[in-house]
Amino acid sequence: MLDFPFSISYTVSSPILYIFQTMKEIIKPIIFEWQERKLPRIIPREVNLSNYLNLTVRKVIVITGFRRVGKTYLVFGLIDNLLGKTDRKDVLYINFEDERIPPRTEFLTALLPTIKETLGHLPSYLFLDEIQTIPDWSKWLRRVYDKEAINFFVTGSSSKMSSKEIPTELRGRCLEVKVYPLSFREFLKFQNIELDLKNLPYLENQKATMMRALNEYLHYGGMPEVVLAEELKKTEILQQYYATVVRRDIIERFKIKNEEGLKGLLQLLLNSTIFTTNRLYNNLKSTGFKIGKTTLCHYLAHIETAYFLKSLPIFSYKIKNQLQYPRKVYFIDNGFITTLSLKFSKNLGRLYENVVFQELQRRFKEDEIFYWRDEKQREVDFVIKKGLKPEMLLQVAYDVEDFETKRRETTALLRASNVLQCNRLIIITADYETEEKMKGKRIKFLPLWKWLLSE
Repeated sequence: MLDFPFSISYTVSSPILYIFQTMKEIIKPIIFEWQERKLPRIIPREVNLSNYLNLTVRKVIVITGFRRVGKTYLVFGLIDNLLGKTDRKDVLYINFEDERIPPRTEFLTALLPTIKETLGHLPSYLFLDEIQTIPDWSKWLRRVYDKEAINFFVTGSSSKMSSKEIPTELRGRCLEVKVYPLSFREFLKFQNIELDLKNLPYLENQKATMMRALNEYLHYGGMPEVVLAEELKKTEILQQYYATVVRRDIIERFKIKNEEGLKGLLQLLLNSTIFTTNRLYNNLKSTGFKIGKTTLCHYLAHIETAYFLKSLPIFSYKIKNQLQYPRKVYFIDNGFITTLSLKFSKNLGRLYENVVFQELQRRFKEDEIFYWRDEKQREVDFVIKKGLKPEMLLQVAYDVEDFETKRRETTALLRASNVLQCNRLIIITADYETEEKMKGKRIKFLPLWKWLLSE
């Protein structure tokens, strides 16, 4: 009888101990490799993670954004800064997309004990790259955050890690840092184009250089690796990114069974500026894709979760209208439009508008950006809301020097100004700059390059 409990305990714990020991054997070489690893050359970005080192209240810093936008290099930049001030053993980086790391919670359970055993102590700074691939990562992080005085920096390429969707366990313990593809200012720095942004006459003298750079930015986008690549490689890299995101961040992560239906939906979206679920459903059905409306809605959510696109709601004080009206569609980077779209690859108006949206995302919160349309289909591309009231209306018009285009765009802008009681009116243009008074209101016309470089 005395042997019975012992034998049960031995039978249960043996597999657990075996798994724990297996995880330790995976973790140790990763730690040793990091101690010897040389950091790559870092080009500084406008996002500065050093600002989050000495917070009054310690937080888990969650760095989110689309795959390959530069999250890891931002982390390496911070680590490089830290290594000038602290011992290498006080800083540890782990990439959870390392093929040796199994997507098992037990890996996390074994992580800190193995680090302590290997290094002799726990690090002051722990960087966990793409940790969302591990089940129950948030519960583990909550436990060790509460127990250990470690500064955690966590990255992820899923909006499930964003401040709006962060798991319950981490609410109030996290600060989100959103990372986007390069802004135009950063793009110029990566291209070694030095500009005195406070000296506008000087910028005018450099206009030819500026416009060549803007043209490349519009067509190939701001993904850091693409910007630094030679021109013949840019399209190939973008296609590889797309294939990886579709496969790993959507199909595999959400266990998509109807792969052809998902890819058909993506092609429809890439060739659209606005959509409704019904219209997408009917278009897919007419081209032979069998996909239910509920599944279609799930797929749309998964695509947005991977940060590949953002759907923009109409501005309305009624939530019902925001849910029922069509949504406009914008992509994380112009390079995907020119590489993958059959309809818009050479449409400068579309490329201008997508770049403006990307910049608005950097300057404003997600729930502050809308579009506006009335019953006569007059449309304003962007409404910026602060609090309950619109504070800016922004129209994008590539060829505003065409009389009919200018009339259409200003008519919609003035109408929206009256309806929404907003008088800050801007039209982004190719190269037209002035301020005009129309029907008692002032409209500012500003070239895209100048608006992108403004503070």
